[in-house]
Amino acid sequence: MGGQRNGTQLDFPLRNHLNMLKIDLLAVGTRPPEWLRTGMASYVKRLGSKVEFTLHEIRTADRRKTQTVMQCKQAEAEALLAKRRPGAQLIALDASGQPWSTADLAARLASWEARTGRVQFLIGGPDGLHSQCITAADAVFSLSRLTFPHFVARLLLAEQLYRALMLNQGHPYHK
Repeated sequence: MGGQRNGTQLDFPLRNHLNMLKIDLLAVGTRPPEWLRTGMASYVKRLGSKVEFTLHEIRTADRRKTQTVMQCKQAEAEALLAKRRPGAQLIALDASGQPWSTADLAARLASWEARTGRVQFLIGGPDGLHSQCITAADAVFSLSRLTFPHFVARLLLAEQLYRALMLNQGHPYHK
């Protein structure tokens, strides 16, 4: 995707302005398909002049017969929440969340930029997010009533972030 690999973290620092909105995507899963990496790289490049975007990939918990789904989700939650930055708005993506329109997301991005300057989105693994992540989040957002693979949710979020930022800038990309 064009970033540097440091263990299980891919970083895409695109600009270092003090007043620039910083968006972190904390996501479970470390080996997305190539077509998805290409799509993400495209949106990260587009976001580059608008925000500082960083993707932190968290290793999927080992789903052995001795581990329950809940234990796996708990391990992933601990790894995700360990990446939380003080003062950042923490937004969990989950089917139980509120559906936001693009205009809603744009307004929230503007508010977060003015208030804290940093927002972190959480995307769970194949079994979703543990309730600990939902409880810790400042807001819970649903991309759709449809169910998407966790890697696809990354791409959908990146596209919607770009669209919302374009809306905030008065660009005709939002229709």
